[in-house]
Amino acid sequence: MRRSRKNRGGSSPASTATPPPVGGRFMPLTEVQADQIISTAFEILERIGVANAPKEIRKLALENGAQERTDGRITFPRALAEDLIAKSCKRVELPGFKRERGIQVGGGRVHIGTGGAAVQVLEAETQTFRDSTLQDLYELMRIVDACDSVHYSLRPAVARDLEDPLTLDINTAFAAMKATSKPIGTSFFEPDNVQPVVKMFDHALGGEGAFRAQPFCFASICHVVPPLTLAEEACGVMFECVRLGMPLQICSAAQAGATSPAALAGALAQGLAESLAGLLLVNMMQPGFPCILAFLPFISDLRTGAMTGGSGEAAVANAAAAQLLLKMGLPSTVSAGMTDAKTADAQSGYEKGYTIALAAQAGADMINLSVGMLGSIMAASKEALVIDNDMCGAILRSVRGVEMFDGAIDLDMIEEVVTGEGHFLGTSQTLDLMTKEYVYPTLGDRQSVNDWLESGARTVWDRAVTKVAEIQAQPAPDHLPKDIEEAIRARLPIMLKD
Repeated sequence: MRRSRKNRGGSSPASTATPPPVGGRFMPLTEVQADQIISTAFEILERIGVANAPKEIRKLALENGAQERTDGRITFPRALAEDLIAKSCKRVELPGFKRERGIQVGGGRVHIGTGGAAVQVLEAETQTFRDSTLQDLYELMRIVDACDSVHYSLRPAVARDLEDPLTLDINTAFAAMKATSKPIGTSFFEPDNVQPVVKMFDHALGGEGAFRAQPFCFASICHVVPPLTLAEEACGVMFECVRLGMPLQICSAAQAGATSPAALAGALAQGLAESLAGLLLVNMMQPGFPCILAFLPFISDLRTGAMTGGSGEAAVANAAAAQLLLKMGLPSTVSAGMTDAKTADAQSGYEKGYTIALAAQAGADMINLSVGMLGSIMAASKEALVIDNDMCGAILRSVRGVEMFDGAIDLDMIEEVVTGEGHFLGTSQTLDLMTKEYVYPTLGDRQSVNDWLESGARTVWDRAVTKVAEIQAQPAPDHLPKDIEEAIRARLPIMLKD
């Protein structure tokens, strides 16, 4: 039987992240339904396949047993697909820049992370939105470094003050690396931009080949443009990442009712087929290469066609995506926390709460977009990020469930209490379990109404503003040695201020 987990430690930048619990208890699909969707996904690959395969991808696929329809679509016989899936990586190790802060992705261990590529940020003081900058990206990821319920950080915002694609890709990766020693994720505009970033990572870790040995950054790649069409530039990036040893998080993000069927079952079948198509290609490039499937079934508000990230449909669809990949034994990423609210209000709270909780309970290995996002992932907020971190601590605790460990049920203790003092507050079990069995909010308020009023009647937003200021007042993370940073700045067009 599992025992209670050890003390999680504090929330300082050097703190240890909340240990990832194992999910999978919540299953929105029955076994029969899950099997039918998986079977349909294989049928889609075999019968319909993918369009727009670049020349290099087409050659690779056909040489490895794929077939070509008369209309040029590349299809994958089920036997071939199952063979490649069997050879695929089932547990992906993502070390941190500080290796010990890394995570293992696979098997239903639930990890919380950022993501979303927001193009705006919410200014806390003025409650106004503005274009996001490189400095915003760095500050958001520095906040992540201090959040004990956030395990990794895929760049949450776009540096819109940079226009050149190569400069943007280099600076995005540099800012992420400098901001946190947790695992990070980035993306690339073009295949040629991967190598300069990998060389920068090599330099940061101590020399050529160092990043391949400690790949603390994964590449987030949208290899497919739904429905069932490959993205040429993204496939080229995928090739380069495999060649250079950068782990992959390959993304299918069809929008039900727009770029995938309105029926959630149909959307799941198509999205799973798109995800598997990318996995098959990666394993044709290099069998067993570390690849995580970001199966993100987005949802349309069918009244307008706009994407809705906070709907109940989004919650259950992403939980189902996690269930399907867990059933297949594949490392998974889903999306949750993509509230449609524009501020950290009650709507934001309830939409984030149920979408993240369902994904976590379903056993998603990584939950992207889950903290700090607002406005259907168009905006990011440091204050929302620390509020969400508080919420995710409680959600991760709920995934642990009720733990039956030695001494959990102690009849002698119960008899001693009921015939003695009449309460359990002073027992050795209570004192021992205070920081093992129980998780406490950092920002959430548990005072009585009168005590809350007397202490200033501060809202969770007020406390979040204070928390962000406290984090930013602390010394910046120093895992990137100063001399190495200076050498990188001298060699590359780094725009982030010292």
